[in-house]
Amino acid sequence: MARMNPQGAGSILLLSIHGYVAAEPELGLPDTGGQVVFVLELAKQFAEFGYRVDIVTRRFADQPESDEISDRLRIWRIPFGGPEFIRKEDMHDHLDEFVTEFLDELRARPGAYDAISSHYWDAGYAGQRIAEELHIPHIHTPHSLGWWKREGMQGDPQEIESNYRFEERIRKEFLTFRRCDHVIATTNQQMEVLSDHYEVPERHMTMIPPGIDEGRYTPVTSAEVSAIRRQLGFRSNDVYTVGRAAANKGYDLLIRALPELREVIPEARLQLAVGANSRSDHRKIEKWKALAAELGVDEHIRWLGYVEDEQMADHYRAAPVFALPSRYEPFGMTAIEAMACGTPCVVTVHGGLEEVFDFGSQALFADPKRSREYGVMLSMSLRYPRLRERLSIDGARFARRMFGWRSIARRTLDVFDKYRGGFDPLQIAG
Repeated sequence: MARMNPQGAGSILLLSIHGYVAAEPELGLPDTGGQVVFVLELAKQFAEFGYRVDIVTRRFADQPESDEISDRLRIWRIPFGGPEFIRKEDMHDHLDEFVTEFLDELRARPGAYDAISSHYWDAGYAGQRIAEELHIPHIHTPHSLGWWKREGMQGDPQEIESNYRFEERIRKEFLTFRRCDHVIATTNQQMEVLSDHYEVPERHMTMIPPGIDEGRYTPVTSAEVSAIRRQLGFRSNDVYTVGRAAANKGYDLLIRALPELREVIPEARLQLAVGANSRSDHRKIEKWKALAAELGVDEHIRWLGYVEDEQMADHYRAAPVFALPSRYEPFGMTAIEAMACGTPCVVTVHGGLEEVFDFGSQALFADPKRSREYGVMLSMSLRYPRLRERLSIDGARFARRMFGWRSIARRTLDVFDKYRGGFDPLQIAG
């Protein structure tokens, strides 16, 4: 545990400014998913180690000014950009206002920060300006990269650029990476993209993966799994996935793999917990339903809608196999959570997650853009009990050992220690 010195362990500012950031976030809302979980869990561990931590985000709609999570951890919301939700792709237009408003608020409050940890390009760009103003170190975690995401997209290039503003984003990313003190990547493949396409020197980067809640995502007995399946309506040949309703998540690719899977296992179905309840999500889901009808598999898909956070672990446990079919995935936290629950996983090769696994022992991976290949991989653990058992046991052990949040936080603080200057070093015992 953290041992605070007489001056205290210090204070850290975490910036994550898009989406619905809250003490109990409603995951699945627009721009609200794995990154929010990442920031919250990291902040909780920092607080456990004795730091005072502020998560600063955007205030809009009817959100309160702050959420007090503990005596050392709070979420602090800064109003900017008006009262309505703003897509992360459109944050370009509001970053100057955020910086100004935050610094004005900070001058009126006591206390100071010893380091900034920013998350995603928007917070990174703003965080660098704040760090320069306050003369403190800035450590940036990009989560995803504009160049990489653009490369994985299909469609009209002009329409894509108009919708996602990649050129502007990539320019801001480049400037952030060049100016900040250090970059934390979440996969080795992400580090390669940072080096090859953003000219980030290797000495300027560290790879630290996201973590999982070790107490929440755990295996249960076979009898408990059977009971959960009956309760949730899962069968022994179902494939499950969960996530935001986003094109990069590859749900259409998973639907295209279903006919191939059913050639091997005729009883196979998909259980899709996709999106929240927004109109834009419903429009995307209707397109995917139309694709399923076109392929003749619509009756073999259950659309589960939004899964409440407290139900996430049981849905993972109920699934005979979990699929991560993303076209592009900066990490793939849902797959790690499913593995920790003892569920065999088939992950995408697009994003680097497969680099950390032993194929056939901890997980399986394939290219979801190749529907037959992905369908065959999905069938493997459904057909072969010994493989299923190995993936379940070894996968859960691996997830717990490599992705516990306490370990991730320690490694992150080790990076901070290199740049904190006069900031008293954290001492960790045990």
